[in-house]
Amino acid sequence: MSKFRFTIKVLAVTTFMLTCAMMAQAQATRTWVSGVGDDVNPCSRTAPCKTYAGAISKTAKDGEISTLDPGGFGTITITKSITINGGGAGQGYGSILAAGVAQGVLVNITDPADIRKTVRLNWLDINGASTGTNGVRFLSGNALYIENTNIDGFTGDGVNVINNPVAVQNLIMRNVTIRNCATNGVNISNSAGTANATVLALDNVMITRSGNNINAGNGARGQISNSYLGLSNPGSGINASQGTSPSQIAVNDTTIVGNATGITVGANARVQIARCVITSNGNAMALTGFVDTGGNNTIMGNGTNQAPNGNPFPQN
Repeated sequence: MSKFRFTIKVLAVTTFMLTCAMMAQAQATRTWVSGVGDDVNPCSRTAPCKTYAGAISKTAKDGEISTLDPGGFGTITITKSITINGGGAGQGYGSILAAGVAQGVLVNITDPADIRKTVRLNWLDINGASTGTNGVRFLSGNALYIENTNIDGFTGDGVNVINNPVAVQNLIMRNVTIRNCATNGVNISNSAGTANATVLALDNVMITRSGNNINAGNGARGQISNSYLGLSNPGSGINASQGTSPSQIAVNDTTIVGNATGITVGANARVQIARCVITSNGNAMALTGFVDTGGNNTIMGNGTNQAPNGNPFPQN
């Protein structure tokens, strides 16, 4: 009888291991969602899933979820490197309705075996319907790419980045529109000083009607290029502050217009500006820290036209 029980236990363990192996093998590098899909499907192109959350469990690490046609695909928590492609250039357009919830997309990758710890969000429309808290929340991971995406109508932040104390985080955004976010359009909050600072690279980004369009706090570093930061009241187009360490942001070829303050710089923080237009703000700048200049900016038509107070640098 004891030999029989031992055999049954061995068979049970073997069956469990085989099941886990089959589940791992079942994860595909590319999966698909459709507005008329079903999450019981394998998420193949001919049998797509209904939601991004349903597809992510069937998608391998570093894989991609593609969108076949327009639809609402639900909020999602991401715990592994992955690409979510809402579809452009004739494909579908992925909608995430985040009304009344904490965030539309939560990125929280902590698995040591996930080397890249990178998420790519492309061609999405993330809508808080004026009741969702945050559009995208980047809690843990190495890099977050957001491209060709609209984020609208949140009571907190459009993009919320809270840096963990163990690694540098990168936020890269291109061709992104953020509007109507009550606290900040983009909020960077680094908890561990410059050694683990959040590094941002924003290109062709339009942020409007948010508390601060960009809040670069606690040691944020990076570049903003070819962008529009406007209509923030009572906030700033850019608010750079020190916190645990001073932030330093470079801004070029960007329009900052219609805010209560164009650029606010806290103690010891720095903003470098080149070829920027700062106009129609209540105040051009509020300066406790420093704004360095290339001497080639247009600062005019503000309630008060403060001049940069930092170092000049070559105009090139």
